[in-house]
Parts: sequence; structure tokens; C-alpha cells
Amino acid sequence: MVVAGDDALAHRLAAELRGVYGEQVTLVVPPAQRRVRPPVVGRARATALFDRVSAAVNRASGNGDSGVARTEPPRSDRVLEAADLTEAVFADAGVERAAALALMYDDDETNIRAALTARRLNPRIRLVLRLYNRRLGQHIEALLDQASALAAAGAGAAGAGGEGDGEAFDASTTVLSDADTAAPALAATAVAGTSKVVQTDGLMLRAVERPPPGPGEVADPGLCTLALLSATTNDPAGADGSESSGAHGPQLLPDERAVAAATGRGTVVLENVSYSGPALSAGRSIMPFGSLLSRRLRWSFAGLVGCVVGLAVASMLVTGEHPLQATYLTLLDLFAINDPAIGKPLGRQILQLFSGLVGLLLLPVLLAAVLEALGTFRSGSALRKPPRGLSGHVVLLGVGKIGTRVLARLRELQIPVVCVEADPEARGLALARRLRVPVVLGDVTQEGVLEAAKIHRAHALLALTSADTMNLEAALYARTVRPDLRVVLRLYDDDFATAVYRTLRAAYPDALTRSRSVSHLAAPAFAGAMMGRQILGAIPVERRVLLFAAVDVGGHAQLEGRTVGEAFRAGAWRVLALDTQRQASGPVSAERASGLVWSLPSTYVLRAEDRVVLAATRRGLAELLGRRPRERAGT
Repeated sequence: MVVAGDDALAHRLAAELRGVYGEQVTLVVPPAQRRVRPPVVGRARATALFDRVSAAVNRASGNGDSGVARTEPPRSDRVLEAADLTEAVFADAGVERAAALALMYDDDETNIRAALTARRLNPRIRLVLRLYNRRLGQHIEALLDQASALAAAGAGAAGAGGEGDGEAFDASTTVLSDADTAAPALAATAVAGTSKVVQTDGLMLRAVERPPPGPGEVADPGLCTLALLSATTNDPAGADGSESSGAHGPQLLPDERAVAAATGRGTVVLENVSYSGPALSAGRSIMPFGSLLSRRLRWSFAGLVGCVVGLAVASMLVTGEHPLQATYLTLLDLFAINDPAIGKPLGRQILQLFSGLVGLLLLPVLLAAVLEALGTFRSGSALRKPPRGLSGHVVLLGVGKIGTRVLARLRELQIPVVCVEADPEARGLALARRLRVPVVLGDVTQEGVLEAAKIHRAHALLALTSADTMNLEAALYARTVRPDLRVVLRLYDDDFATAVYRTLRAAYPDALTRSRSVSHLAAPAFAGAMMGRQILGAIPVERRVLLFAAVDVGGHAQLEGRTVGEAFRAGAWRVLALDTQRQASGPVSAERASGLVWSLPSTYVLRAEDRVVLAATRRGLAELLGRRPRERAGT
């Protein structure tokens, strides 16, 4: 397999394919001088901040050895350096003989150009593209699949045979976005009690963390229990929830006996599965009429209307006119377009004078209303400021590629958000303006920026900028303002994220801290797509990942001909649902979401023509569906 990219996600994907699936990988990266790396100054500043916190924790605990060993990820079999992905570079990388190619550059245009070249060189190769633009990705996926189908048809007409047709079926194109893959997990982590969400093609899977039951209580398993949380979740010196945590770490896909024996452990259960409905509208939000005028101005209009009604009633009583005629005369007097009441009764003359006086009062009110409405329309296209009484919201730091997707996810969940962004031209500010989300423009490292975002009354802080130093500094400062604040950090390096997570948890044991690496969250889905699997999404369980995939039963001895209970392997995979309206090779779509049966009896026998949705660990999915034997996964 060939992986080409210019950031940490490409290296993470290559390590995932090599270490988990046992694949032979060729990694194509830019030359060293052009490779995208975090700024040296920023990393040094972040490390200095982190060292200060670590030293304080060490002094408090009396433990002088709290360093975290930094291990290099497994190296790929082969590494090529190339400034551009030309035909010569692809030939050197062996694309013409490769089973799959992943294009992981941060630039969409680079990935599209390389995909077109690779499809022309090898129509049967499986392509995985990293694209941020969703709509463009759908068109590119259809275009490349059509090109592969036409090439396969031409090869079949020339006598390629049945084997070539089978390979052509496997030459699919998958377009994924690291932002879309990681955003649900980042958004769910920031909100207590909100389900962890995996959504793709209109299908939504929800999983929720539940605390351990009290004495005499029985935990509700929901549809099924997906994981057991770490036994030392509340112990600052306990397991960090990663794969190296041992027996005290989280257990993914436990059996019923393990769940019953795990007293004092929290659980992650599948609680609800439903269609999420259409995406957010791209149209401009309509401004309500009440927001055009201030409350004081509306009260002024109400007083003037009351005066007009009173004058109309008085005119009707004095002159004996019909109510409509009396109201008409009053309005004429109000706008000073009626004839003077010379020779009229004294009461009529007095009413005309009062009507003129009310008319004079009406003029400044009308002018104020016009000016205020114009100002409201002008400010409607500008960024909103956080309202005074705002509380219980999420402060989102950074609205770049990842932050924009997280903002959309939080708004879909009806969660109040305040964005903090230093760049006035940032990608997500247009979405924030359209959704009327309050925004604070300024550098978070400056005094008063987080205070303007009402951090002291916030529910959580999501630090998602691309700079480790800014995210870490914001988290440390926010914790000084409010020690019990829920904090979620996006950090570039996964080993550094683990170290920060353990140290902040030790320094603030009463507050929830989560450190997330986007490459760590997104790599399993990209690796699954490289293996030709329909990965629906991933749910983080502490520092491990649980994958959801749609799989055809035919051809898999571990599933075909077995009951649902027999097909379940604890710690590896579990069948969750059956697609009763499956098509030949179509993915699980929004139109067919209602055809999924989630309450499958354990005695149901899986047939070759069935398509199932299953939850699996990374190694479990590699063992179940990998092209290589299990023993190669660890070599």
C-alpha cells in the first residue's frame, strides 16, 4: 500500500496499516525542508509551560520520576521523498502494483490531481482521498469510480476474465475528511451527558458514558454495552486509558460475564440510533422583526398608539361621529394635514391641538426607529458579541478546518457556543455569522480575551487551534480562572497529548481533562477505507478507539453460517444491526436507515447475502477482515 502526505496524519496512517493490519507500506513525503512541522518556537513554549505544571505536580506528590517516555511510531517499510506527485514518483512508489493508495495532503487540489494521475496509471487501485470540501468530494468519488468501471469493462471485453472483474469491484474510491471524522468525538467530549456520536450518510449512532451503579442498583445496558471504562478513571495516578494501560484500562466490547463482574466501573452503552435529518441550511438566517427595534423604542410606539386610540374615542364622544370617521379625523390631525377647526366646538378644537402635539412626539420616534433598524441590519452581517447573561456554554478556541466542523456539530446538538479566533479571515467565521454564534476576535494569550468569552461561567473549553502552545496556554489559564472547568485539548503530537492529559489530570483531579490528537482519531477510519471497508465512524473510549463498519457477511468464515451470539468475540467485534434492504454494493444511506434492524436475537443465523453493521476494535477488524493472517499483524 502507498500513503502520500505532508503531515502527522500520513505518518499515523502508515503506522496503523503496518502495526495493526500487517500491511507493507510505502510512505511518500515531501523533502525535509518542505515538510510541514509545528513551529519550533511554539513547541518549545508549549513544552516549557507543560514542564512547569509537571514540576508543580511532582513537588506536590513527592514523585520525581513523572517523565513520559516518547517512543517513535513504527516506521514504514519504505519512505520516499518527493516534492510533487508525478508519474515518475508513482512509478517509483509502485502504484501500478499497489492494492491501495491514500492521498493525505492538506491541500484538496493536490490530492485531486494526484488521484486523477493514479487512476490513469492503475484503474484497479483502491483510492482513499482526504478532502475537506464535502460536495466536491462526492463528485470526485463518483468520477473516479466511473473511470475505474469503464477501465474494468474495457479489460473484460479484451478477455481479462472473471478475476479481473472481481478486482475491479474492489477498485473503489473513498473520500474522507479528518475534520468530519474527528469533530463528533471532540464535540461530544466537551459536553457532559451528551452522547458520543458517529454519523455518516444520515445514519446516527449514539453512545453514552454511564457512571457505575450504586449498591443494589443494576446498570441499564441500553441496546448493548460497548465498553467498560478504566477501573482507575478517578485516580490521577491511574491508567491513562490507552492500549498500554493493562488490565486497569478500558475494555472494549466485553461479554456479559465481564460486565457483571466489573463492579465500580463506568460503561459506554449504545443508547439510541436514529436518523439525524438534513444538514444545517446554507441559507442566510432571517432576522426576527422584534430584534429590529429596542425594547425602549417599542414601548414608545405602544404609548403613541394608546394616545391615538384615546384621542379617537374622545373625538367620537365629542363630535358624535362614527368610530371609523373619528379615527380618520384624528389621524389627519396627527399628521397636520387636516383643516383648522375654526368655528368648531371648543372640544373639537382642543382635541385637534392634542393630536398635533402627539404628532410632534411621533416624528423623533419614527426617526429613531429608522436609524435603529438600519443599524440592526448593518450589525446583522457582523459578528455577534457574547450576551451579558450567558452561562453554561462551550468556549470554542479556533474556527479553522477542525473548529468549523466542531462548531456545526455543537449547533446541531443545540449547545450554546462562544468562538474565540485571532484571525479575522478564519474559515469558520462565515459559519458563525450565519448561525449567529457569538465571536470574540483576539489572541487568547492576551489579557481579557477569555474573560470576554465568559470563561468563568462556561461549561467547557475546546482548544482546537493548530498551535500546541496556544491550546496548552489557554487550558492552563482557564484552569486558573475556574479549576473545575471541563477542558478538551487538540495537540499535534499524540505522545505529548498523553503526557499533558496525565499531568493535568493529576494537577486538577476534580475536573475533567481530555487531550485529543486529530490524527489519532482520524487514522482508524482512513486505515479501514484503505482495507476496502465501509467504516461508518469511530467512537473514542478514553484513549482507545472503537470502530463501526458495514460488512458483507459472505466470504467471512467468522460470520457466515453462525448465529449472532456465536459470531460475537469479546474484545474484538460484535454484530449490532442487520441491513434488511441492502443493495449489491451500496453503502448504508439515509434512505435505507429505516431498514436497519438493531434488536437482533442472538439465535439469528447470518447468511452470505446479509450485510451487517458491527462494532470492532482496530485489531479485531484487522483480524476479521484483513487480507493477511492474524500473526502478521504484530510483525
